[in-house]
Amino acid sequence: MSSLPDSVRLKLDLMFDGIRYSEALGQAAEHAFPNFYPYRFQPGEANPTGKPRVTIPYLMSLQDGTLVRVKGNGSSSRQVTQSEPANYQLLDDEDSDCIHAIRFEPLPQWMGQQTSDGFPMAQAGISLHGDMAIVNIAPGCDYFLQKSESGSSLKCSFCAYGAPNERVSHFSQTLGQPQLPDITYQRMQETLKLALDQGEINHIYLVAGSLIDLHDEGRRFIDIARAVQQVSQHRIPVTCGSGALPLEIMQEMHAEKLVDSVCFNLEVWSESLFEKVCPGKNKFVGYRQWIDSLENAVALWGRGRVYTAMVSGIELEPEFNMSWNQAADLAIEGASDLCSRGIIPIYSLYWPIGGKDHPEYLNRLRSYFEKLIMEYHKIRQRHELALWDGFMCHRCAFMQLECDIDRA
Repeated sequence: MSSLPDSVRLKLDLMFDGIRYSEALGQAAEHAFPNFYPYRFQPGEANPTGKPRVTIPYLMSLQDGTLVRVKGNGSSSRQVTQSEPANYQLLDDEDSDCIHAIRFEPLPQWMGQQTSDGFPMAQAGISLHGDMAIVNIAPGCDYFLQKSESGSSLKCSFCAYGAPNERVSHFSQTLGQPQLPDITYQRMQETLKLALDQGEINHIYLVAGSLIDLHDEGRRFIDIARAVQQVSQHRIPVTCGSGALPLEIMQEMHAEKLVDSVCFNLEVWSESLFEKVCPGKNKFVGYRQWIDSLENAVALWGRGRVYTAMVSGIELEPEFNMSWNQAADLAIEGASDLCSRGIIPIYSLYWPIGGKDHPEYLNRLRSYFEKLIMEYHKIRQRHELALWDGFMCHRCAFMQLECDIDRA
């Protein structure tokens, strides 16, 4: 493959350039799954709402089913129009012939319902990425509360997802403790059952905040997987998205056939980067042990069933002093090494935190990501590794390109 396929190129454009606000986009938000990031109007931008920020949809699908996360950007040349109710088109001011039919991921009916004890299902630990159900009933991560000798948090530098905020109280989660109350599991199961009944879900992904004791974390994931399988009954592939679990935990999980694949997120390639970006993982697990756990998983589940998510582009943060070419070469080196071990990395685009949304930075990030994703496709072909469609497909990979390239 010498260049990106057209649909992948469009998705990449949308990931970086986004879309600007339009009344049609605002109307779509009334029935779509809401974005976690509101649309923020730029100074001088046309604003029919009169508000500084508004809710917009979270995910949209292109005509061929390609899923894209919606990024609001007042400087974008692209906007959404509506030809008739629920029929949306993506237009580009710079190319009048460039018109794409799109749809927004709807807000599922069950998210407005309650469990049998009157608890909101929207807070019961189930969320959707296209046709993937995410199960997270213990979102708080212990690393946020652990401190280095200098007093800084040992959380991963890019992460805000595991912050021990009000979500923790929804599940009666106690930081540092693996146990969750029965009512938390009951609510999750009721919600998952209704979600499976009402929508087309083809993947289930289990995730939770990290625990310092990996055996405790493993026991919690076994409990979660058992509760999920009581509902799913092995009808839908389940992936364990935990930390680097000990071998005996993996053996128990595999023997019970609780999950069909695993994804232990290494996040970055190279021990020095791992130490800086993931100080908690580095202190309580270690880089080499993380890779050892992934290799142990390959021995159990086999090639094509073991994954590790990578944060693509964090290497361009100024403290790491890398050009985009150097960063891409390092990531490509990691892809080749991991694939040689039967481990499949998944590259999720890093959206930089505040102050980095300027053209020069984004141009470097895009050059890095394009080079990485093109070379990685060749590496997977060389090692005869394909993403298993039970783990992830183009209908749920909203910030990744591997599935889109493989099917093009």
